[in-house]
Amino acid sequence: MAGTPYFYIFVENKFNMAEISITNKEWERVKIKIQRKYNNLSDEQLQYSEGQEENLITKLMQLINRDRNYVLFTLKKALVNIDNNRL
Repeated sequence: MAGTPYFYIFVENKFNMAEISITNKEWERVKIKIQRKYNNLSDEQLQYSEGQEENLITKLMQLINRDRNYVLFTLKKALVNIDNNRL
C-alpha cells in the first residue's frame, strides 16, 4: 500500500468492522423477531455465532434485500427492547 494515504486506510478499515455486538443468547430473541417480520426466513438461513456480526449483517442484507443502514437499525432496535416481541 505504498503511496496510500493513512486516512484512506483508516476509513476502509472502519467500514469493515461491525458496529454492533450480539451474544448467542440475544441472537435467539432477535432471530425470533426477524422471523416474525420476514416469515420466509428459516433457522438455517439465520444461523449465527457470537463474534460473527459482520457476516450476519452481510447475510441479512442479501436475504431481505435492504442496505446496511437498515439492517443495523433493525438489529439495534431489536436489541434495545430485547424482551419485547415487536421489532
